[in-house]
Amino acid sequence: MNSLVAYESSDSETDNDKSEEVNFLQRKDDFVHSKFQCQSVLPTVTGLESSRCGFELKVASTGSSNKEYNWRSTPNYAQRDLRVTPRPPEMSLSDETYFQFSKNNYKNGLDLMQKSDRIPAKMVPSAQKRLFQDSMAAAQNIKPYIPKRLRQKEVTYESKDSTEVLNSEKNHTPPEEHQLSLLSRISDFIKPYLENQCKTSDIPKRLVFHISQHKGPVTTIEWCPVQQHSHLLLSASMDKSVKIWDAIETGRCLKSYLCHSGAVRDAQWSLCGRQILSGGFDSMLHLTDIETAKQIISIHNGCQITRLAFNPENQNVFLSGGFSSTVKAWDTRNCQVVNEYNAGIQQTLDILFLPGGKEFLTSTDAVSRDSADRTIIAWDFQTSAKISNQIFHERYTIPCLAVHPKESVFVAQTNGNYMVLFSTQRPYRMNKRKRYEGHKVEGYAVGCEFSPDGTLIATGSADGTVYFYNYLNSKLIHTLPAHEQACINVSFHPVHPSIIATCDWSGEIKVWQ
Repeated sequence: MNSLVAYESSDSETDNDKSEEVNFLQRKDDFVHSKFQCQSVLPTVTGLESSRCGFELKVASTGSSNKEYNWRSTPNYAQRDLRVTPRPPEMSLSDETYFQFSKNNYKNGLDLMQKSDRIPAKMVPSAQKRLFQDSMAAAQNIKPYIPKRLRQKEVTYESKDSTEVLNSEKNHTPPEEHQLSLLSRISDFIKPYLENQCKTSDIPKRLVFHISQHKGPVTTIEWCPVQQHSHLLLSASMDKSVKIWDAIETGRCLKSYLCHSGAVRDAQWSLCGRQILSGGFDSMLHLTDIETAKQIISIHNGCQITRLAFNPENQNVFLSGGFSSTVKAWDTRNCQVVNEYNAGIQQTLDILFLPGGKEFLTSTDAVSRDSADRTIIAWDFQTSAKISNQIFHERYTIPCLAVHPKESVFVAQTNGNYMVLFSTQRPYRMNKRKRYEGHKVEGYAVGCEFSPDGTLIATGSADGTVYFYNYLNSKLIHTLPAHEQACINVSFHPVHPSIIATCDWSGEIKVWQ
C-alpha cells in the first residue's frame, strides 16, 4: 500500500501558484517516472510545519508499517492522492546527501522535482538546510570505488626531490633519464631523403656546425649506420671520451661515455645502431649500450688497440688490432677469442672487411728492404689463413683502407701523399692507371672515404684541407679549407647527398653542407 501525502497551502499563495499545483496533480502519473523521485522514508511524527516552503505537511501515523499522507490544500483536490514510488536501493546516494527547496519558492520546488537528474532525496527534518547547488557539488566530489585489481596496477616513479605515485591508466611523465631516447625519433631534416634511393653526392660548401668540446685530438668520426637515425654522429678522442652528437639539427652533445682510462683510438657503431664498440691505449675493449651508458662487455685485449671492425654479416663478432703481431676475433656473446690471425708484424694500422664478410684486409707498418712486403695482407676470416701478403709493393705504409660502395674495388691511403686503387677479387691487383695525389699525409693517420654513390673520394690532409677527387678519372675536383691543424678524418652522410663531417688534431668537429 502506497503512502498518501496531504499539503495545506498557506494564505499567502496566489492564484497562479494554485493553478500550477493543479497542473502538477494532473501529471501525477508522469511524476512517478520523472527524473526526481522521493523516497518514503519520512519519520512518523504527527506534524511537520515548514514556514520556508509556504505550506504545511502533516503526517498521519498508523499502526502498520505503511503511512498515509493526505493532500488537503484546497477543496478542489482534497480527495486526490499522490502515489510515490520509492527508488531502488542501489540508485540511492549516501545518507549525507540532502536536498532543500528555496525559501518562499514553492513554484521552483515543483519545477525542481520535475527537472532534476534522477537524484534521490532523503528529507530528514533535523538535517541542516543547504542550497541545491551545494548538494550537487558535494555529489560530484564523491570518489568512486577502485577495485583492488586496479589499485595493484599503480606505478611508482621515484625522483630526486619526491616520490610520486600515479595510476597506471593515467598519463604520467617519467623522470628525465627515461625521456631521452636516442633512437626514438627520426630527424625531420633527413626524412625526405630516406625514400630517395638515387642520390647524387654534392660537394659541401658552407659550415653548418662547429663543435669543439673535445679536449684532445679526435681520432675517428662515424655516422650511425641505421639510416633512420643517421642524424647521430659518433666521435672518439684522445681525451679518453666517446661522444654522440646530434649533428644535423642542433649540433649538441647527446651522450658522453667515459669508460676508458686512456686515449680512445677507435670507436665503431654496431650494425643495429644500439651499441658502441670502443678501444684505446688502456688495452680495454668496451661494448656500451648507447641508451643506458652501461658496458655490455668489458675485455682486456692484451695490447694497446688501434683499430676495430665488426663483421658485416654477424654483429656478434668483431676484430681488434693494435700494437701486436696478432689480430683477434672476439665473440660478444661469451667474451671469448674465437680466432687469431698472426702476421708477424709490429702494428696493425687498419682493418677492412670485404663485401660478404668472408675475407678481410689488414694494413701494417712493416716495410722490407726492397718492397713493402706484408704492408697489406688478405685473410680468410673462417680459417685464419693468409690469402695474400704480396698486394702492395711500394715502400709506404697504409694508415687507412676504404671499400667502394658499388664496385669491386678498394682504395688505400699511403704515407707517400697519394691514394691507390685495388681490386677486391683475388689476387687483389693494383690499378696502376689511377692515382689520387695532391694532399699531404706526413705521418698522420689520415682517413679517406667514398661518397655513398661512389662518384667521389674525399680525404683529409696534414694541412687541414679536405680534398675531393673524381673516382672515375682520379682528378682533383675541389678543396675545402676546413681546419687549421691536420684533418684526421672525413665521413660522408649516408642519406643526405651533400653533408660531410670532418675532425682534426686539435679536437674540433665540423659539419659541412
